[in-house]
Amino acid sequence: MHSKIPSIFSISAAALISIGLAPLALSADSAKFMVIDGHNDLPWQYHERYGNRLAPLDVADRHEDMKPPLHTDIPRLREGGVGAQFWSVYVPIAAYGGAPGDAALVLDQMDVVRRLVERHSDDLALAMTAADVRRAASEGKIGSLMGIEGGHAIENSLGTLRSLYAAGARYMTLTHSKGLAWADSATDAPRHDGLTEFGESVVREMNRLGMLVDLSHVTAATMHDTLDTVTAPVIFSHSSARGLNDHPRNVPDDVLERMPKNGGVVMVTFVPGYISQERRDWDLARTGQRASLAAMHPYDEGLQDDLLAEWEAAHPKPEATLSQVADHIDHIRKVAGVEHIGLGGDFDGISSVVQGLEDVSTYPALFDELKRRGYSDADCEAIAGGNVLRALEANEKEALRLQQERLAEDPPEDGVGAV
Repeated sequence: MHSKIPSIFSISAAALISIGLAPLALSADSAKFMVIDGHNDLPWQYHERYGNRLAPLDVADRHEDMKPPLHTDIPRLREGGVGAQFWSVYVPIAAYGGAPGDAALVLDQMDVVRRLVERHSDDLALAMTAADVRRAASEGKIGSLMGIEGGHAIENSLGTLRSLYAAGARYMTLTHSKGLAWADSATDAPRHDGLTEFGESVVREMNRLGMLVDLSHVTAATMHDTLDTVTAPVIFSHSSARGLNDHPRNVPDDVLERMPKNGGVVMVTFVPGYISQERRDWDLARTGQRASLAAMHPYDEGLQDDLLAEWEAAHPKPEATLSQVADHIDHIRKVAGVEHIGLGGDFDGISSVVQGLEDVSTYPALFDELKRRGYSDADCEAIAGGNVLRALEANEKEALRLQQERLAEDPPEDGVGAV
């Protein structure tokens, strides 16, 4: 059964502006709109490069020449028209189910975001609500929200979920690359055919809190189970259209078709392997070649590397392009409508980039392309940030309603169950 969402959750792009839910264009340049990006991994870069220390990397300065590349700094965020950013507070998951201590590691990442905002308070402002995002924009600051990437962070505990919300998390991606005891991941063997009963409890509690449910990284069955459970709009913080690229991380058309009723937003990502089918095919072929070489020469990694380099020279890597990103936006508009599109670049979480979308300064180039394809200013403003701001506010309103109806759920008597 599909969830029943009030019709205000499916509202025209022009109406978003008239009721004050879409950000205004930042300048007279119609290609530059206020972006609210769904996913950026800069906090994890601080973890990987500097052990969560901020002093070695001052993002008030430009850093496009760093090696390995850094996609994000404040000057380039300004050039890209980024008015708010969901910073990913991410912890890897190595095996099915996660591990004890994941919650503490996520809190460390949240601390990175809070210290980053404090250190750069002239440019960044911590945001917990849609109103905070608007207030930051009115002050000329970049609203800084936090999104948990992977439900392993809650360690199978509704209490931990509530505590992470209280600490500032405003969305949670239900899974990351491995499945959980309560939800299936798109890139792991399915075990539950979607959500378990406890997984439904997690989703219901997220709605009660006002935390956006993020369906990037989950299986199609988990997407559908979640849409059957929620009473507020979902997001896909960094996914694209499976109708153009058959990657399990992308959103299939039968899920896109449910977005108008739910009010959800698919935030198109700039991961080359999710955008270009040719690139995905090449990636799969390279993985197979690597495995074959490892089987043929198991004790000579140097030879494996040399032979793989020869294969790559004979099979040049296809590049994903900005035009192909726009194709994904076109496809989602055709199936779901322009009211259900956003942007989630995944900058600083990707090792290669789309040509024309190399860092956070490049969003205006995408809007130039959309304008060439006939998108209006209202369409571009909705895609840039108006749609996700509307979804965030709808979640906040639904949380107020649910909190009048019921208290926080107790832990289940039998835990999440063995698998």
